[in-house]
Amino acid sequence: MPELPDIDVYVTALERHILGHKLLTIRFGNAFLLRSVSPSPSTIHGEVVAAVHRIGKRIAIGFENDIWLVIHLMVAGRLHWKAAQTSLRGKHALAALDFNNGSVLLTEAGTKKRASLHVVRGRSALAEHDPGGLEPLRCDRNQFRAALMRENHTLKRALTDPRLFSGIGNAYSDEILHSAGLSPVLLSQKLDDDQVLRLYQATVSILETWRERLMHDAGGTFPKKVTAFRDEMSVHGRFGKPCPACGEPIQRIRYKSNETNYCAQCQTGSRILKDRSLSRLLKQDWPKTLDEL
Repeated sequence: MPELPDIDVYVTALERHILGHKLLTIRFGNAFLLRSVSPSPSTIHGEVVAAVHRIGKRIAIGFENDIWLVIHLMVAGRLHWKAAQTSLRGKHALAALDFNNGSVLLTEAGTKKRASLHVVRGRSALAEHDPGGLEPLRCDRNQFRAALMRENHTLKRALTDPRLFSGIGNAYSDEILHSAGLSPVLLSQKLDDDQVLRLYQATVSILETWRERLMHDAGGTFPKKVTAFRDEMSVHGRFGKPCPACGEPIQRIRYKSNETNYCAQCQTGSRILKDRSLSRLLKQDWPKTLDEL
């Protein structure tokens, strides 16, 4: 799922291409995408775009009549800039926003159609789509600590909880925890001051670094490749590959469709964390340390 750095790249591209431009019409290739019934999408036909914002992992496009489009790309949704009146042919095309200078095409790969578009009226209705998490790049250490300590979650869950932190998901939480040298299963309320500081600094550093890198790659336009798995990442999606810091193989915890990646040497004192399914199968044979592995 596109996270804060990826969504910010989309927001920048949208601002460059559609801010101040008139929306002519919205065309739908798949009716399921529209998740609201009032106001109608037709209320923004002929209206000019006045603002584009990121709300967590959502994109909000505001018009001069105070109607907002709220787009949630979910896992496989993507945005593309196309010539005016671009075709909606093909099983991946969900909708096209036709402007006077071109079209924004919304696509979604795969068979599970999860992307959504809501049409809302006014800032109060827009706020209902905000889970309320703290913006990690617009807070100080004390605000970060307060959000982190609000509930006693594992660090992995705390970072990815949209009610606590805005825009952080599975991929960048892995990178943040590796950079901070902290276990993904460490409980948030057990952190000492030094660990909180390390986590705060790692969060800011990782998100800013990746946002700048992706902005540079996109060059101000729509990104051609949005993925949670990148060769430059340290641990996420790198199970079995050597850790760039210590050379030990990256480990993983799998749960349903999610996977947490970590370095046992750098983050857990060489302890192998239990994989919920495989550890139950192996029982006493499950390796507890890197040496046993």
